[in-house]
Amino acid sequence: MNAGTYSADLLGEGFEHMCLPLKDDYEGRVIATLVRKKPERQSTKAILYIHGFNDYFFQTELAKKFNDKGFNFYALDLRKYGRSFLEHQKLNNVRSLEEYDEEIHMSLQILKREHNAQVILMGHSTGGLIVTNYAGRNLNSNFFHGVICNSPFYEFNLNAFERKIGIPLLSALSTYFPNKKISAGLSELYGYSLHKDNFGEWNYVLAWKPHTIKDVNLSFIDAIHKGHKNIQNNLKIDVPLLVMYSSQSAFDKKWSDKFLEADAVLNVKHIKHYAHKIDGNVTTCEIKNGMHDLILSKKSVRAQVYKTMFEWIDKHFALQ
Repeated sequence: MNAGTYSADLLGEGFEHMCLPLKDDYEGRVIATLVRKKPERQSTKAILYIHGFNDYFFQTELAKKFNDKGFNFYALDLRKYGRSFLEHQKLNNVRSLEEYDEEIHMSLQILKREHNAQVILMGHSTGGLIVTNYAGRNLNSNFFHGVICNSPFYEFNLNAFERKIGIPLLSALSTYFPNKKISAGLSELYGYSLHKDNFGEWNYVLAWKPHTIKDVNLSFIDAIHKGHKNIQNNLKIDVPLLVMYSSQSAFDKKWSDKFLEADAVLNVKHIKHYAHKIDGNVTTCEIKNGMHDLILSKKSVRAQVYKTMFEWIDKHFALQ
């Protein structure tokens, strides 16, 4: 299917978006959305950013930082998220992470047509899991040349019994009951730490990124579980990979200021452990007092995130 043309995006400030029509699936019509912001000077290098679970692209500072470094910035609202969510769909719902290959590949083809010769994939949380697996399935690609992960979702933040017994059992049950609902297990406290109406500094559409997700389908658990197994069993990638994560996780059940200086979603020890199991040119970096979405951390912390990313890019890529 052919993509459309760009139109002005709700973010304003020169942001544009394009609707990507995709093949129908088990819920019916499906679309994705490609967002773009170009730098002042023409460039042939680009970032393609992919958001996490219960998320969509709204991180305008990230785009502007890359623009300032001479990158064309693109972000993909995946199917059933944000700009791409349709009324007949269940928010966030997929049965395999490979379903996202369609919109990722379509986006990369668009970047290629727009004369981007150097492309880095970037993913946050579930987006990090998605782009790492995508890189592993697409060795020797001409469409991307590096991967940056911001707190990638490489393991469920659960105890050992739940991870080793409970999740595989739910994954197996999904074969018979794909639409069976199960609690998403996402605390509203993370949302409180981000949104300006609570304790954070960011404004975003709560209908697209609510503080709580009531449930997910078993088939979604299966999709994530299989993605985790790929990462955890010596996945091979052939492009440079940067994996960033916070120095600490927050496990509190009630609000405290710890949520402003820690990963309130994932166990950072899991991220570090499994990043080192990936076969390839992997760089890991701990960000002191980072939040789960590192680029939404306090200003001084995210300054360190940007410094880390751009130094890594300078080291691994010949910038134009």
